[in-house]
Amino acid sequence: MSASVSGITWPSPLTIATGRACLERYQHWSAEAFVTADIESLLRDRSVMIDALLQQLWQHFELTEQPLTLIAVGGFGRGTLHPHSDIDLLFLHQGPLSAQASAAITQYIQFLWDLHLDVGHSVRTLEDCVREAQADVSVATSLLEQRYICGCADLERDFRQFLHSDFPWSSSEFYEAKQAEQDQRHTHYHSTSYNLEPNIKSSPGGLRDIQTIGWIAKRHFHTQSDESLVQYNFITAAELLELRDYQEFLWRIRFALHLEANKKEDRLLFDYQPAVAARMGYNETGKAAVEAMMKDYFNAVVGVNELNDMLLQFFAQTILSNANELESYAIDANFKVLGKSIAAQHDDVFAQPATLLRFFIAIANHPEVRYVRAHTIRLLRNARRELTHPLSDDPECRQLFLQLLRHPNGCGLAFERMHRHKILAHYLPQWAQIVGQMQFDLFHAYTVDEHTFRLVRNLYSYNDPALADDFPLCAEIMADMEKPELLYLAGIFHDIAKGRGGDHSELGEHDARNFGLQHQLSEADTDLIAWLVRHHLIMSVTAQKRDIHDPEVIATFAETVATVERLEYLYCLTVADIRATNSSLWNNWKAALLENLYSATRAALEEQQPSAQRQVRQRITEHKSHAMALLLSAGYTVQRIQELWSRFTADYFLRHQPEQIAWHSQHILSVTDDDVLPLILIGDENRQGTTELFIYHLEHEHLFAEVAAVLDNQNLSIHDAQILATRDGFVMDTFVVLQDDGQPLTEPRRIESLKQDLHDVLRGRRPAPSGQRRLPRRLRSFKVPTAVTFVPSKKSHRTAFELTALDRPGLIAQIARVLQRLELNILAAKITTVGEQAEDLFIIATEDNTALDDEQKAQLRRQLITTLDDV
Repeated sequence: MSASVSGITWPSPLTIATGRACLERYQHWSAEAFVTADIESLLRDRSVMIDALLQQLWQHFELTEQPLTLIAVGGFGRGTLHPHSDIDLLFLHQGPLSAQASAAITQYIQFLWDLHLDVGHSVRTLEDCVREAQADVSVATSLLEQRYICGCADLERDFRQFLHSDFPWSSSEFYEAKQAEQDQRHTHYHSTSYNLEPNIKSSPGGLRDIQTIGWIAKRHFHTQSDESLVQYNFITAAELLELRDYQEFLWRIRFALHLEANKKEDRLLFDYQPAVAARMGYNETGKAAVEAMMKDYFNAVVGVNELNDMLLQFFAQTILSNANELESYAIDANFKVLGKSIAAQHDDVFAQPATLLRFFIAIANHPEVRYVRAHTIRLLRNARRELTHPLSDDPECRQLFLQLLRHPNGCGLAFERMHRHKILAHYLPQWAQIVGQMQFDLFHAYTVDEHTFRLVRNLYSYNDPALADDFPLCAEIMADMEKPELLYLAGIFHDIAKGRGGDHSELGEHDARNFGLQHQLSEADTDLIAWLVRHHLIMSVTAQKRDIHDPEVIATFAETVATVERLEYLYCLTVADIRATNSSLWNNWKAALLENLYSATRAALEEQQPSAQRQVRQRITEHKSHAMALLLSAGYTVQRIQELWSRFTADYFLRHQPEQIAWHSQHILSVTDDDVLPLILIGDENRQGTTELFIYHLEHEHLFAEVAAVLDNQNLSIHDAQILATRDGFVMDTFVVLQDDGQPLTEPRRIESLKQDLHDVLRGRRPAPSGQRRLPRRLRSFKVPTAVTFVPSKKSHRTAFELTALDRPGLIAQIARVLQRLELNILAAKITTVGEQAEDLFIIATEDNTALDDEQKAQLRRQLITTLDDV
């Protein structure tokens, strides 16, 4: 057994106190050594040190006198150990275990636990091992990675013989079990390597995927050496070195993470990322260091994914041996279909760069293809290493790339494989710059390249009849679109300039124009792509952060868009973009906002001389007419309805849908005594997948602040608010709310609890909640300075301002209390959360129903910044 290079040895005699002190010295040494030491040496050194401890304790507890052997299994069996990794031990015995031996093992394990080591152990006979391994593939796997520590050598020899000759899983059974296990694990992580807070060990492309390759090799070749993969021609020496480079990088991150967390932790949480980046030697400051580290991380796991895919296929082809049963036919001289895969006909298939593009067109031409044959992946990898210039420099490649985008199936599996195997990065130099580019925030769930790929995939999915009901307007627009490839190109370029500094929309527009010139697109087509890239955020910003019931907002947006064609392309791009940014962002509420903005803007663009006032009057008339029909069908008379509606302002009918108006009216008509107020309604009459809270009450000062406090106390977030007054001293306030998980409030008990809390507070039975909840863990790593920007408007009776701040529990209630102190009234609010950042719009007025003057604006800005930054 080799000695530890740390120079730290276990004291003798060993006590709990001296053992802990020794471990503490070793931990300090390894943290310092990490800066310069080879990572594999550090991992093996820790394993050697723990081996020495186990051997010393074996003597101390007189286990040498027992018919026992101690075997390291699992990760410890590999002889590499991270600072807080499990130490998995197998106590192997023969025949019944004596009471003396059992007691000694108990004392042995207890001592290790008292040293605060994370030890897992099992006490088994060889027969037990056979039975347990047969029943559970994870047990069988841990036994494959065995290493003798000390004890009876004969027992250890029998154990190795069992693994070689009598292992209960055949190669094919073991392969299929490990493949299924990996598939299940990948599904748990949503089948993506691009998690904001990845699990270094278990996420797709992580250390577990490398281990899976090794486990299958160990079983099939009966070896403990990775080099056997080269010897048996399953992997080239260069590929093995590449895999080891990825493994060592992931090892370093995991080692640094364990040091930083000071516990067993494999999730690279936001809390740890800056400190881990610093330990790893990334010298940029703050966010830049994290993004640089994560770019290297994502490139590593993508590389592991590709090698894992290729090698597991090679194993399947050898172990399962079913190639002769697959239907095969030639596509051309270069490629063939083999079962559900596409394969190269010869090894020189990619000698000409243009053949790389023809390969993806072949995939598009054959929708029965589901994956790429392993040897062909190897040829792709070899071919891209030989490239000395971007593929787009080749005129034939340019023609083929456009042909692929124009193909009905081009942006399906073909585009996915072009992205996954990095050929897209070798086609577009700008794409190569965003590969693995992470943004250190809570808004973007994926790297820039993965987000963009998902956006293009979303656009492509609008052509799928099976999904037409999910996105009917997008499907309808795409079906009539003359040149959908322009939309795909806008998607490819919309974020392609991120990470370069400057405005990525402006830089991306420049890249798009250069692409159009290089690929000889028409001036009109290039202008459309460039305009979409330059303005790809404008529709989501307008829908989510502006009052789209305001004709002035619609008119301004329509003026920017200018044509129906741009509007159609922009709508499809915006929906795909939001859905590809973060799986939790898209909901029926956002869908309704975008569709309403699309419809209102299209109406404005198609009218010869658009009149904002006429549109408003028309919408109010339509809403009233439809709501009236609903109420009449419910048994109400025209006279009662009109008497009620005479108390309402035109703004109310403009800002609510007919179903909402009918719902509100029906319940208000049932109110016969002001003593029963407030009237509180909770539901989803608009059928937008949100919860609507409607409050009808006598004029009530600072109602918004009190409601916001109650909602925050109930862990509900406000997304939209309309604060309206009747002509005769009542308020009618509508809030759109969601639970913390983005889901509507549907549980009857929670709804009743919310109603009761609101009743108690609004009737003055108890004060509004004022306690602040703790800042969630994921927000603690971020700083967002509060900023207040007043939005120019022609209206003299209201003021709009945008507020940017760190999102946190109780934020809206805090803002409302500031407005309350300054005696300002909220008329409407649009609440938008962009990851860790709140970007909210408030429309307010003084108590005299006038806009704020310059002094009042300055005072409001000071008060908000002082209050919200003091956290």
